Amino acid sequence: MALDDAFTNREREIAELKADIVNGQDVVVFAPRRYGKSSLMWRVAQELVRRRVLVASVDLMTTPTVAKLAEKLARTIHEDVASRREKALDRLRIFSSLRVKPIVNVDPDTGKLSFGFDAGYAPEDLRATLEHLLALPGELGAERKRRVALIFDEFQEVVDIDPTLPRLMRAVFQEQPEVAHVYLGSKRHMMRRLFSDENEPFWRSAKPVELGVIAPEPFAAYIAERFRASGRSIDPEAVGAILRTTGGHPYATQELCYFLWQLTAEGETADLAHLQAAVEGVLRSENAHFATVWDHASAQQRVLLQALAAEPGRALTTDYRRRHDLPSPSTVQSAVTALERQELVRNEGGDVRIVEPFLSEWVRGRFGAP
Repeated sequence: MALDDAFTNREREIAELKADIVNGQDVVVFAPRRYGKSSLMWRVAQELVRRRVLVASVDLMTTPTVAKLAEKLARTIHEDVASRREKALDRLRIFSSLRVKPIVNVDPDTGKLSFGFDAGYAPEDLRATLEHLLALPGELGAERKRRVALIFDEFQEVVDIDPTLPRLMRAVFQEQPEVAHVYLGSKRHMMRRLFSDENEPFWRSAKPVELGVIAPEPFAAYIAERFRASGRSIDPEAVGAILRTTGGHPYATQELCYFLWQLTAEGETADLAHLQAAVEGVLRSENAHFATVWDHASAQQRVLLQALAAEPGRALTTDYRRRHDLPSPSTVQSAVTALERQELVRNEGGDVRIVEPFLSEWVRGRFGAP
């Protein structure tokens, strides 16, 4: 996660999200993996806290069961929404009316509290407890006369936790004018279904915000400034080559610049020779990950990845398929759909491209043009 000085050029998105949340607007943020959505929300949360907004956050990737979700909710509500004027143990009064009371442990070294729910409870009691926990941020926000931002990271995981949870959550959330709900997700096809399918409870319930790549001009200025700040410099040609390689992909640019910085001694200037070595370092670092992706891909998906690595574009057209010796449109469409579900490619109006720039580099280096 890029924080503070390592976070750059999302000023428009920060301002928009901050205004939406302060005004009580629910928001859903779509972005592929490694596009910086968690870093973006961290920065937004920092600024919201300065404006006395109560910010609570739960990463659903860490809550595989209803009980774990209840535990994480209880902790963030206790730590971030309940009044800090009271002592930590006194704040536990907010859980007094829960059907299933959390077990609270105190770390003797740090004094921090952890929350858990004992085994043996009836499923309906745990569900009622979770429903009450979901309602608590609104109740506490009204009590304290403060806006609350309730953030769910990797929200698409909610269906795997319990397929009935979206309906329960939506029923609670639509009665919370004090709370702005923010939903982050990296699996775009699942997030779109949750928020764009009229048969889903969250249909049209939140303003969509989609993160794209970062524009080259501010990214170039930022890269040059960060090298200067560490006693190094970077050739403008190298900056341009970085952004052509990564296409402004936030994580890929950060990763490549880190390798380049490591290869540039203090007082030196990073040039194209340094950059080539940095690209090779990134590919070595990512080799195991990309090899796993390749091993799990079907034969048709591999052929398509080779074509897209050589030439992103309209993969379903006759000319494109002929140039790259691809099979029938239906077979290519199946491969595109499968790779989209894995967040490996994006299909925007028929224009298909690989999401991670270095996967393209790796495929070209290993297998060349199809």
